[in-house]
Amino acid sequence: MFIKVLLTIIFLAVMVGVGVYSHKQAKSVDGFVLGGRSVGPWLTAFAYGTSYFSAVVFVGYAGQFGWKYGLSSTWIGVGNAVIGSLLAWLLLGRRTKLMTQHIESRTMPDFFGTRYGSQSLRVVASVIAFVFLIPYTAGVYKGISTLFEMGFGIPYEYCVIAMAAFTAVYVIFGGYKATAMNDFIQGIIMLFGIIAVIVAVLNVQGGLTAAVEKLATLPSDADPTVNGGFASWFGPDPWGLLGVVILTSLGTMGLPQMVGKFYSITDESAIRRGTIISTIFAFIVAGGCYFLGGFGRLYDPVIAENGKIAFDSIIPAMLVTLPDALIALVVLLVLSASMSTLASLVLTSSSTMTLDLIYRDKKSLPGEVEEGSIDDVVAEKVERRKVVVMRVLIVFFIVISLMIALNPPTFIAQLMGISWGALAGAFLAPFMLGLYWRGVTPSGVWACFTWGVGLTVVNMLLGNPINPINCGAIAMLGGFPVVWLVSLFTPKLPQSDVDKMFACYKK
Repeated sequence: MFIKVLLTIIFLAVMVGVGVYSHKQAKSVDGFVLGGRSVGPWLTAFAYGTSYFSAVVFVGYAGQFGWKYGLSSTWIGVGNAVIGSLLAWLLLGRRTKLMTQHIESRTMPDFFGTRYGSQSLRVVASVIAFVFLIPYTAGVYKGISTLFEMGFGIPYEYCVIAMAAFTAVYVIFGGYKATAMNDFIQGIIMLFGIIAVIVAVLNVQGGLTAAVEKLATLPSDADPTVNGGFASWFGPDPWGLLGVVILTSLGTMGLPQMVGKFYSITDESAIRRGTIISTIFAFIVAGGCYFLGGFGRLYDPVIAENGKIAFDSIIPAMLVTLPDALIALVVLLVLSASMSTLASLVLTSSSTMTLDLIYRDKKSLPGEVEEGSIDDVVAEKVERRKVVVMRVLIVFFIVISLMIALNPPTFIAQLMGISWGALAGAFLAPFMLGLYWRGVTPSGVWACFTWGVGLTVVNMLLGNPINPINCGAIAMLGGFPVVWLVSLFTPKLPQSDVDKMFACYKK
């Protein structure tokens, strides 16, 4: 216990220290939200990876889908690396950096408002982002607190509150630069931690070969007379597995807190290096998490009060058998993953609410002169006021998500499915197509917002007749034909305005 407490105290002290150190760079809006658009490839790649993989993945998804699909759940981690990291950086990295800097966009809703010439789109997008980031945040809280309860014996409620407080402190002090620096430290812990945990868990089972052989003797849930499905290449339910791969991999390209990392990176050479670093990080961390979860059936599950398996307790049940020093490492691993994701979520929410709802600056198109510009002194005061408002909203967002986390409505995986389904279902297609296709219309974007949020909410109100995971995957993929078809038959933006926006790619 002494080792666990000491390591945790040191870890939290470093996180807060980085926040205080970065305070000077977080006085302007660009400094607070984007790190001055000068964050290097290593920090950006690790910030992307640590925001991607949190306790939601390690505790919720790895446990639930490892139980359901066995070793084939490792494909989810592979999909996260290839689609969610490599492909995302290749498709979005350069184009997002260039266009958002060209049109002076600081948030994803801001991009929609400027790219499609509609302040209404900007406002609605900011509301969607704020509302649907909350259940994801609650899922992150639940995941880390479950492990803290296991490792320290501290009641769930105290864990949630303490974690929220420490995250708030370093984000409020240091903004995005502090978040990125802490993400790098947390990413190093995650890389070493996941490898050490996998080795330790397999040793408990007698090694990799012995563990796989044990899995091969377990009967399928669908047909108890058939053994070996949980140790096979594609598992007992390949189509269900594909839905999870799509949701958790493709979804990153439509999430404001993930895409925002491309806004802040320094230049195109940094994007190329960041692509490689981010992909390797994802292979190790995501692949390792789901590979570990694949052995969950070798441990006795915890049965909830309703008589069903408590999926969020599967990974803790695997880890409780480890030595104390390794449990301390696991706690730091998940604490690192979760605090980095939380920091990204609260920063995204507060900046979106501040810049896209409270202070909606009228922006001119690239190449135009804005009339009635205010002087430098007034502009500086406005910038500082915006940063103060963002800091206040960080507290507000944390309090709301805390209230949900203290009484979570469902399993972690379902919380994330609802959040990612609505956000990526609404944003993915119009954002990606908006970077590549000049023909996207505002009506096409409105249709996709309605499709993504509408499908998710209706499914939830009807009691989830479509599994939230599969529903999220359908929302994301369906957004592309929705935007394309509606844009074909609705009024186009003025060609001159579109040409000015796409001029950034010719430089």
